[in-house]
Amino acid sequence: MPDAMAPRLLCVELYERRPLSYMTETAAGLLTELARATVFVPTTTRTREQYGRIRLPGPAARFAICANGGHILVDGESDPDWQAQVRDTLEAGCAPLAAVREHLLRSADPAWLLKERVAEDLFAYLVVDRPQLPDTWVKELARWADGQGWTVSLQGRKIYAVPKPLTKSAAVAEVARRTGATEILTAGDSLLDADLLLAGDRGWRPGHGELADTGWLAPRVSALSEMGVAAGEEILRAVLRAVAAG
Repeated sequence: MPDAMAPRLLCVELYERRPLSYMTETAAGLLTELARATVFVPTTTRTREQYGRIRLPGPAARFAICANGGHILVDGESDPDWQAQVRDTLEAGCAPLAAVREHLLRSADPAWLLKERVAEDLFAYLVVDRPQLPDTWVKELARWADGQGWTVSLQGRKIYAVPKPLTKSAAVAEVARRTGATEILTAGDSLLDADLLLAGDRGWRPGHGELADTGWLAPRVSALSEMGVAAGEEILRAVLRAVAAG
C-alpha cells in the first residue's frame, strides 16, 4: 500500500516504554463517539495491571472487565462484591488453582515450556515454543481439565487453563444488570471471547485471531473479512449503526 494511503495510527499501549498496541485515528474518533452514546465496557482476559497499560481515547469508561470476568472495575477500582461472588462460585464448582497449576508444571516439557504464569490468582497460562509443542498435549490436558471444572485453550504461544464459571459473559451480564442495559453488543477475536459473543444480542468477529483461524461462526455474530486495525474501524462503524437503529 502506498504510504499516502496508509491509515494514521494512534498508539494506545506502551510496554516497557515501547509502543505495543495501536488503533487508527479514524477508529479513535469512532470509539469516542461510541463511548459517549453507550455504556462502553472494555472487556479483556488481561490482568488489571496489563489493562492499566492501555489508554483508550474518549471519556473514561466507568466499567471495565478484566481477568476474563474475574474483576469488574468501577471507576478504576475492583468491585469487592463481584470479587466475593466470583470466589464463592469458583470454590463451589472447580478444582483449586493450585492443583491445576501443579498438573500443568508436572506434565509440561521443559523442552517447549518458556514461561508459566498465574493471573490474579484466578487462572494460569503457559507460554510455549509452539513448533516444539506436541499436537496431542493440549488435547490431553483439556480432557483432564474438563473433569476438574476447567477449560483449556491454545492461543498463539499461550495455553490458558481457566475455570469454567470464570467468563466474560457473566461479568457483562452483571454490568448490564447494574446499568439497566436492554441490549448487549459485543466484539472479540479470541477463543476466550466466544462465550461473550454468544451471550450478546449482536456480535462481531474480525477476520484475524483464533476464532477466525478455526472458522468459528454463531447466530447473531457477524464474521468480518477485515483484519487488524481495519477490522477495528469496521466493528466500530457496525456497532454505531446498530446503536443508531435503536
